[in-house]
Order: sequence, then structure tokens, then C-alpha cells
Amino acid sequence: MISITNLSKTYGSQTVLNIASLEIPKGQSFGLVGNNGAGKTTLFSLLLDLIQSTSGHIINNDVQVNESEDWKPFTSSFIDESFLIGYLTPEEYFYFIGELRGRNKADVDTLLSEFQDFFHGEILGQKKYLRDLSKGNQKKAGIVASFIGSPEVVILDEPFANLDPTTQIRLKGIIKELTAKEEVTVLVSSHDLQHVTEVCERIVVLNKGEIVKDIKTSEETLKELETFFGG
Repeated sequence: MISITNLSKTYGSQTVLNIASLEIPKGQSFGLVGNNGAGKTTLFSLLLDLIQSTSGHIINNDVQVNESEDWKPFTSSFIDESFLIGYLTPEEYFYFIGELRGRNKADVDTLLSEFQDFFHGEILGQKKYLRDLSKGNQKKAGIVASFIGSPEVVILDEPFANLDPTTQIRLKGIIKELTAKEEVTVLVSSHDLQHVTEVCERIVVLNKGEIVKDIKTSEETLKELETFFGG
């Protein structure tokens, strides 16, 4: 599904990302972990063509992302609140995203009805702009918006941050269901080792822009990661 080859990003004399090869198959729940500055957000930004690589390329479902926009119809993401449009209500934002992805209001309403528990009565019908919601509720809106249009690839940067425990548990269930039933490839970065271990079947560790571990998740994975990051 996603193939990364000789990918690097350099700012001045500093190389912040250097990945020789990485393959992510369709339907995999893929976790990306690392300390601050490890290159996680840089990698996701390159996957979304938000920045240009210094060398190498990324292929998403046979499309080279920096040479064509044909990957956009089947790829979605939520990186942070800058992806939102703050002067819209959540409903207006969802319908806007739906229109971009060829879905009418009825289609969007049907999808939103599946996330009532996740919203916990705090998103829809509140007559608030997105900019006036809490960070956690902004994140809920952004994550659900990324599911509109039945994407094949979903990229989520720190999706568990600012969410209460109940919502974190519900989100983990949503991600597992996506990859298990819908064969969606979900890429998740997180500082929370337990959450990413519970939700991802494979975890890659970045350190100073390079892959230092590529782990198939097992009962020993959390302990292995804790030992690695504990020094």
C-alpha cells in the first residue's frame, strides 16, 4: 500500500529524517513512536505532501505523492487543530469535508450517527464554532472528519492526546474495527506506548530520524519499548 524509498529531509546541515526503506501493507494498523524530534511528524508531513523531501520518494497505492494528487481521494488525516476551519461549526465542517469527498449531507449524517458515543454529546448540536471547543473536542471532530468518504489510508498524529480515558478507549476500538473489517490502513503516532501497543499490530521506533526498531506487536512489545526508552 505505502512504500518509502531512500527518503530523507534535511534542514541546513541537520538531517531530521533518513529512511532507506519502509513498506506498510494494506489494512495494517501501523504505529510510529519516538521521542520529541525523532521525525514522526516530518514523516507524516511527507506522506501528505505538506513538505518536500530532500531525497527519495513515497508511493501510496501506486501513486508517487510528490508528483501527483491522485492519492488524495483515498487518503485522509488529522494531524492537529490547524486542519480544522475554526469559524465553522462541527456540522458545517463535516458537510464541507463530505462535499470535498463526494458525499452528500445524508451520507455524512449516516456516518456521524455511528459516532454518537465517541462524541459523548459534546460536538453536535452545541451551536459552537470549532475554535471554541476544547482541545479534546476539536480532536474528536478532526478524527471523525478523517473517516468521511471511506478512505483507504488514515493518518493520525497523536490521536490520544487531550482525550479523556473513556474517549481513548472508544477510539482504540474504532481504529481496530477499521483495520479489521474495512481493511483500512491506519497510521498512528503517539507518545503513549501503552495505547499504541494496544491498537497497532506493528510498531516502528524512530530515533533521530532513523528506524531503530520494527516490531510485530506481541505481549512482550510494551515491555520492550519501555526498556528501550528507559535507557
